[in-house]
Amino acid sequence: MADFNELIDLAAERLGGFVLWGSDDFFAEKENLLKPEEAIFIAGKFTDRGKWMDGWESRRKRQYAESSRAYPDHDTCIIRLGLSGVVRGFVVDTAHFKGNYPKECSIEGASIEGHPDVTTLLSSDVKWTEILPRTALAGDTKNRFEVEVPQRFTHLRFHIYPDGGVARLRVHGDVMPGARWMGRRDRPQLVDLAAAEHGGLVVSCNDMFFGSRHNLIMPGRGVNMGDGWETKRGRRPGPDWVVVRLATEGAIERAIVDTLHFQGNAPDFCAIDVASSPDADPDGSRDDGWRPLLAKKSLQPHTAHVFEDELLAAGDATHARVRIWPDGGVSRLRLFGIASDAGRERSGMRYLRAMPEPELESALRSCCGSSAWVRAMADERRKNAASFASLEALKKVAADRWNALGSSDWDEAFKAHPRIGEKKADGPQSKVAHGWSTKEQAKVSEASQAVLEELRATNKAYEERFGRIYIVCATGKSAEEMLGIAKERMQSAAETEVRRAAEEQRKITELRLEKLVMG
Repeated sequence: MADFNELIDLAAERLGGFVLWGSDDFFAEKENLLKPEEAIFIAGKFTDRGKWMDGWESRRKRQYAESSRAYPDHDTCIIRLGLSGVVRGFVVDTAHFKGNYPKECSIEGASIEGHPDVTTLLSSDVKWTEILPRTALAGDTKNRFEVEVPQRFTHLRFHIYPDGGVARLRVHGDVMPGARWMGRRDRPQLVDLAAAEHGGLVVSCNDMFFGSRHNLIMPGRGVNMGDGWETKRGRRPGPDWVVVRLATEGAIERAIVDTLHFQGNAPDFCAIDVASSPDADPDGSRDDGWRPLLAKKSLQPHTAHVFEDELLAAGDATHARVRIWPDGGVSRLRLFGIASDAGRERSGMRYLRAMPEPELESALRSCCGSSAWVRAMADERRKNAASFASLEALKKVAADRWNALGSSDWDEAFKAHPRIGEKKADGPQSKVAHGWSTKEQAKVSEASQAVLEELRATNKAYEERFGRIYIVCATGKSAEEMLGIAKERMQSAAETEVRRAAEEQRKITELRLEKLVMG
């Protein structure tokens, strides 16, 4: 693994990270944990509660039997990550805490949709996954912990044992936004493929003496000259360069190069190239493999330069290189484009692989209502990563696991569907599955009342004959077509018909897996 400090701080305040709750912050406020500045120490500064400290510090816990006061055995705080993602490493910084730092710490994560309140986060409904086991800390030290838990998290629970002070917490990892950030596949939209909040990452540059390369893709416009990428005075013709790994593969249609705040030190020119290199980050110092997107253009100080008509047809790309002449500073870079099908699939499969198990099971159940199938698929992900490597591999293992089940498991899946022409299923059906069913049966609403009445009668006759609802892969079919198929299948033997129904469910599951991955 590359140095995790080179990755985005998922908990950064500037990205929306926030400490939602703490069990105790008697001496110093829990909110200090995520402050962007390095912790400081001011000798002789006190508050009405004791020595002022730049961090989170809880009171001392007394665990003696003769104590008249009861305390929990350790302190905890809950953090909402600014950007959801896969954590690769923590820095637990105990700067200036020397005789009052915690002996140990541990960290757990959870993936929760929406914006849960503190009551929800403190309830037993939330399933927390251990990321960093209970581990010793050193005082006045940046304690670095590399971790390998390949799951996506939105919230953290940070424990210190038994009490004490921590100056800062940094949570470095791979950004993984919600599954729909690219828009729907049938309604593609322009998105900033370079943005940190979408998973873009500035992977390399030749120089960043005055300003970090990572500032280029941060949200919003730069707040000052220090909030950008700035190189030293090169005393040479240039160029300086930076390479961005796009959040996913796509075709760039609009670029913004913003020199806000850079007035006496903006570059004179810039150019943008792209590359297709899904398996490795290309070398920005060499021209091999790079294709021109924007020819060399002049830049103005303190200006947001929008390039659209000037962009060349460079095709789908995974990386972008920005070159500036001769040197200087750029505040922000925006690269708006439309994700390719290949990029959409890679992003969707990555998201599926990183789902915590409860979330994965819920997503799979929306595709197929069989509990046995859901368990088999979850087991497959744990035991055989290749099964979740691509959409094609996922579809194959899904079909194999489905075909290996018995009729009772099939019946459970059938009950998760509403009858053709109806909205409510007899068995459990998630909100996602309900939405998919409605769209799959969309053409039924175009049928005449006579056809709908005949369809209801045929549904009833089918159930009386076979003891289960009539199930058919409804996508793209009219009510008349589905009625004709039902009448034809009424003539089948029971054993033949149950396998026909199972095959229809397999088709439905395959289409829903594609929707889950591709959007």
